[in-house]
Amino acid sequence: MGPIFRARVASQAVVVFVLCCAPAIARGARAAAAQDKPQAAQTGSAAAPSASRAANQRQGAPSDPALTDAESLVQRGLLKEAETHTRQYLAAHPESADAHFLLGYILFDQIHQEYLAEERKEGAGFRYNDTVGRTLAQMRDAKARESLAEFSAGARYHPASAFDLKIVALDYLLLKDEPAAEKWLTASVKLNPRDAQAWFYLGRTQYSETKYAAAIEAFEQCLKLEPRNVAAEYNVGLSYEGLNQKPDAIQAYQNAIAWQAQSPSKSPEPLMDLARLYLNQNQPEKAVPYLVQAVAAFPQAALAHEELGRAYATLNKLPEAQKELEKAVELSPQKASLRCVLGQVYQREKMPARAKIEFDRCTVLQNAQTAPAAKPQPH
Repeated sequence: MGPIFRARVASQAVVVFVLCCAPAIARGARAAAAQDKPQAAQTGSAAAPSASRAANQRQGAPSDPALTDAESLVQRGLLKEAETHTRQYLAAHPESADAHFLLGYILFDQIHQEYLAEERKEGAGFRYNDTVGRTLAQMRDAKARESLAEFSAGARYHPASAFDLKIVALDYLLLKDEPAAEKWLTASVKLNPRDAQAWFYLGRTQYSETKYAAAIEAFEQCLKLEPRNVAAEYNVGLSYEGLNQKPDAIQAYQNAIAWQAQSPSKSPEPLMDLARLYLNQNQPEKAVPYLVQAVAAFPQAALAHEELGRAYATLNKLPEAQKELEKAVELSPQKASLRCVLGQVYQREKMPARAKIEFDRCTVLQNAQTAPAAKPQPH
């Protein structure tokens, strides 16, 4: 797997990561910013780094009781009610920067709630898979654009805070516009260099742009603020791998694996990333133990089963490869490349009928992915 392909996959995965991990943290950060309370660090967490809550406070934070009520609704997770409340306020106060910024955040957090609902429906493996349904993707993109429009409207009346700029950047990440995301995350950390979460997502964005050296610097800034953060450390490993500095990458992955062993919050990523590196070095025998750990700890992670299946196939352990790849297909049935790999294993096992089914399904899925979207018809 080349560095450009790795970056593309990382760009896809970070969307789910942002929506399953970051918004809840960001919502808490916004609440505490208004209350000016400190936040405990998530040292050793496998989740995205936390934001420094008190440091996110914006000058001129909502003082109008109506907006304070809307903020309270956000903290209670009543986003539709908060949206209605804020829109009513804006109808009477269209030049309120705080109201526009709050509405921008609410729209962003609504995407988060939809992704969490999808995760509850599909299971814990949802956040570790790199595709979502078209309806969810369309909702995400529409809400992200609407959120950005509100932040732009607010900025006409008052400069945005570091926190607000971070949410703007995350909106752009959801839309897969990495250059814009990098621009606004850079502005956010300039205003608030103590925000570990912003540094983390700056690193993720720069990694997706194949700016590996810059990404390492951003992740290291994050780690200075939140030592032993697993997510930041395994992303350091990804970035070193992008620079073809394999020993440094291996050390970072091993650090992340060791750190998360002591943490209640764990992730399959460092295990899979280290295993993938060994697979790319044609050392599948070294990859298998890490992938076995990953599928045991995260049985709903389709990618872990897929990589273990590929490793077994390379070792010519075809029954084991078949089992893992079939499980991966069960968890991620719309992934075309996965169907092709399973078909190849069936072919090697002298199962031509099964192989043909998978190759045909692979072709159908590939054609569906490359087909142009239907043009809207005039009314």
